[in-house]
Amino acid sequence: MSARLEPGRVIADLRELQRRTGDEDGAQRVCWSDTWTEAREFLRELLAELEIEPEVDEAGNLWARLEGATRDAPALALGSHLDSVPSGGWLDGALGVLAGLEVLRAHARAGGPARPLVLVDWADEEGARFGRSLFGSSAFAGTLDPDAVRELRDADGRALPKVLAAHGVDLDRAGECARRRAGLGAFLELHIEQGPRLEAHGIPVAAVTGCVGVERLRFAFSGQASHAGTTPMDMRCDAGLAAAAAALAIEHIPGAEGGVATTGELRLAPGIATAVAGEARLTVDLRNADGDALARMLRAAEAACRAAAGERSAELSQEQIWRIDPIRFDPELVGAAREACAATGAPAELVSGALHDAAEVARVLPAAMLFCASKRGISHAKEEDTDEADLIVAVETLGTMAERALAT
Repeated sequence: MSARLEPGRVIADLRELQRRTGDEDGAQRVCWSDTWTEAREFLRELLAELEIEPEVDEAGNLWARLEGATRDAPALALGSHLDSVPSGGWLDGALGVLAGLEVLRAHARAGGPARPLVLVDWADEEGARFGRSLFGSSAFAGTLDPDAVRELRDADGRALPKVLAAHGVDLDRAGECARRRAGLGAFLELHIEQGPRLEAHGIPVAAVTGCVGVERLRFAFSGQASHAGTTPMDMRCDAGLAAAAAALAIEHIPGAEGGVATTGELRLAPGIATAVAGEARLTVDLRNADGDALARMLRAAEAACRAAAGERSAELSQEQIWRIDPIRFDPELVGAAREACAATGAPAELVSGALHDAAEVARVLPAAMLFCASKRGISHAKEEDTDEADLIVAVETLGTMAERALAT
């Protein structure tokens, strides 16, 4: 018996999630917050309708299992993440979790899947609070180094290990969640594109062939704080202007490389109108689908910061926040995704410029993704949206792809 999905239920669940965990400025489900916990409680309510009690692993990832006719067969995992950026969109991440839940519901209504289905809500995909994206999925993949993130602090100065502990996660044991790889056969993730390409071509859903690589760093410029009114312009050692010059230079780095470069955070100290900035911290995010090109972009960014610091007689230091190599998804699953999209009349594929949990999972399991069109390409903002007709197509396509994966 074929499992028939009810995409309208997914949309209703997404609306209710936004009602509970959002406000007039957008979604507020930043990971390790009370609102994120409330989002998970809503997910637990929905799972209770299937009489499924989810489990939370050592890294904070939530797992829910629907048994199949062959209980010991490799399970098909579906999911994404419920956490959001501050004032984010109603679909980012949550679409993949609640669409995955609907696949479980559909198979439960049809009498159960041929082999087990697993829903996973990965913890802290966004990295919005501490700057370290893909926390839970990287712990699962074995790429999370506790020592590399131990000293991370949020904007209020709270240390990552203490915040994790408040949510039942021991940083040094987070990697133990990798034991859940056993018994899993593949992972599928549905997500909004977060870019303009699909909408521009009138395509509701597409297969994703992989994710770009990322280099994320923080550069610290150290100059000399001084009085804004009494320090002559030619005697200033302005760390803020050094960082600003570096940011403007970094904007031009992608050029022919085909990648993107973003300087999304600049913090000045003492940070007041009446003082020359003595300290500046600039966060840089570089992305490219080609690993060699990404390495060249990194070298160019480092050179730009050195040059800007030297021109202002400022000292420079840098720290790596996070990095990931370009990831290619499983060719067979990408092919299955392409075939599922073909049923909609649009067998399209593209590389993701955003990072997703599937990129980490792909290191250790066959994985693939589907993208759904985003209106005007806007995401990480309250204006994020997708036509309901496209959401329906995307959910049904995920169901089709899951059916094919379960049959193999």
